[in-house]
Amino acid sequence: MNSEELILNANEVVEFLQKPASEFTKADIISFIRNNEIRMVNFMYPGGDGKLKTLNFVINSLSYLDTILTCGERVDGSSLFPFISASSSDLYVVPRYRTAFVDPFAEVPTLCMLASFFDKDGQPLESAPEHTLAKAAKAFREVTGMEFQSMGELEYYVITPDDGTFPAVDQKGYHESAPYAKTTDFRTKCMYYISRTGGQIKYGHSEVGNFRMDGNVYEQGEIEFLPIDCQESADQLMIAKWVIRNVADRMGLNVTFAPKITTGKAGSGLHIHMRIMKDGKNMMIHDGKLSDEARTMIAGMMDLAPAITAFGNKNPTSYFRLVPHQEAPTNVCWGDCNRSVLVRVPLGWTSKCDMCHGANPLDTAAGYDTSLKQTVEMRSPDGSADIYQLIAGLCVACRHGFEMKDALEIAEKTYVNYNIHDAENAERVAALAQLPDSCEASADCLEKFRKVFEEHGVFSAMMIDGIQKQLRAFGDKTLREDIQNNEAEILKLVEGYFHCG
Repeated sequence: MNSEELILNANEVVEFLQKPASEFTKADIISFIRNNEIRMVNFMYPGGDGKLKTLNFVINSLSYLDTILTCGERVDGSSLFPFISASSSDLYVVPRYRTAFVDPFAEVPTLCMLASFFDKDGQPLESAPEHTLAKAAKAFREVTGMEFQSMGELEYYVITPDDGTFPAVDQKGYHESAPYAKTTDFRTKCMYYISRTGGQIKYGHSEVGNFRMDGNVYEQGEIEFLPIDCQESADQLMIAKWVIRNVADRMGLNVTFAPKITTGKAGSGLHIHMRIMKDGKNMMIHDGKLSDEARTMIAGMMDLAPAITAFGNKNPTSYFRLVPHQEAPTNVCWGDCNRSVLVRVPLGWTSKCDMCHGANPLDTAAGYDTSLKQTVEMRSPDGSADIYQLIAGLCVACRHGFEMKDALEIAEKTYVNYNIHDAENAERVAALAQLPDSCEASADCLEKFRKVFEEHGVFSAMMIDGIQKQLRAFGDKTLREDIQNNEAEILKLVEGYFHCG
């Protein structure tokens, strides 16, 4: 992080300390608290439902502040995670200083930090979501010699009363502007607050989905992030969802990350972009084309894709989004600039043309290095995902590609450069593997591949067992087929999981 990024950084802690968050120490946190009239500290951490939990501390003295920052505090793990029994439920939560931000909503000046879980022996909790991701990143680095980076696209619907003015065209909301887009102010306010918490945002815009139902307007938005270290990426997505819900609450709006709201309308995904880095170089590109390393990681995702839904598609409504003839995928395949595939290779500025100079001929040629911009995108996950499990699962899958002897062959077999929904391609599509169609089917796929996820000690057996138990408890093996034409039953189902993740 250079000096300009420190000066312009929206995170008040970074701006005050004039150092990157990754270098924060306990002394830095105490200095910020003392010099900025902070009166409370919050520890925040994900629970088994995928939502952030909060523990509040009022600062009584400098010694007490030092105690909580050093020792953390006890919490009841059995109330947070279904796989922890009440008979041995005590856990420690200890703050990660690098995640510090000023709570943008608190009336009393408050500093928030994400916290990590530790067991009774003072060791990282093996089944903790954030520790699982840390283990996945470490294993990827040790096997490949590269760093795994990611970023997310948060899609959501905002629900507002329908006043009848400037109606948008149904399902044509992509990048719409006000006044046809009704929630632009909401989105920009969310982006501002997310940036203050340290979120590295790429951009925001209105999305395809918009429709009217029961006197309300349902308008879809998206906030997309920049690729960074996968652990930081997961932290930022967790905080961003918390911010979006808080902004909605304070503006008197309702917001949902639900995968599907009603049939025939766009669902909301949580697309994850990935890239692999070595010595500051993006290994996704070689001589302006997708590299063998990138194809290798894609092959790993192709092999494990049916099991990844166990982390990224956590409730029955997820599988009402993963249906044919929508932009959500159903077939295990990949392709360039193709939104009907599971893994998409988006445009990567590889033409070597100076488009900036073309648009602005008075400016001299920029000579900007665009190689860092190439990513690949996994399109199956949605807002029900456990973000840490999901990115850990993708990290494992990409590492798995490098451990496969036939990775490039698999990449070649699963590549498509055609529209998979065209009738003339039906035979080729039939040869592709399919994503699961229910939570129960996802649990079965996870069981099939569990050894891969447990290798290198990444996913604990307890966590895999717990995920399978949660998924099978839905009893939805034939649910999609049973109610797919019953709008009333689908709406009832959606209501039950409206505030998932």
